[in-house]
This record gives sequence, C-alpha cells and structure tokens, in this order.
Amino acid sequence: MSIQNLNTRDPFADASNGSKDYSQHWPVHIRVQHRNGFRIITTVQGLSLEYDLKKIVRCCKKEFACNGAVVEYGKVIQLQGDQRENICRWLTKMGLAKLDQLRIHSF
Repeated sequence: MSIQNLNTRDPFADASNGSKDYSQHWPVHIRVQHRNGFRIITTVQGLSLEYDLKKIVRCCKKEFACNGAVVEYGKVIQLQGDQRENICRWLTKMGLAKLDQLRIHSF
C-alpha cells in the first residue's frame, strides 16, 4: 500500500508560461486597510490572472499562519494581519513578480 499524497508538485506549474520568466507586465499593489479599529487586512491586487489565485491564497495561508480569501470576482487577495513584508518576500521567492514590480502602500 502506498501513500499518494506525499508526492510534491509545483502549485503554479499550470500557468501558461511555466518557469520563472516573470510574465507580470504591470505592477502588483500591496495595501493595508484598517478594519473595525485595530484589525488589519493586507490586500494584493494586480497579479496576472493566468495564475490560480485560490492556490496562491492557500499557500500564503500555510506559510504566514493567517486567514485569507480571494474577493472582487477573483482579482484581489485579502490576508489577515500586516503581511506586507512577508508577501513581498514570498512573491519574489516563488517567481511570481520581480521586486521592482511590487508597489507597497502604507496606511
């Protein structure tokens, strides 16, 4: 009996461009919003739609230990907490965007 779910695979391999050639042509905006006083939400907008944003959110939730969702008809990613630095490092590490394509907006 073998266990099938232990095989590792690239969650972003189904994108049309495949390997790290940075198909992003426009900037990715990373913003922080205050919700209900002290609660904070980080939003990521402008990622290429050829990536599956639900898979990106799933990986970010595991990596940053936070909750998240895809909203506004699948165009914006929301993550709980101030995840600006974490998401910038993760996007460049995974090859989804270059560092000069990321626009970080403050409060």
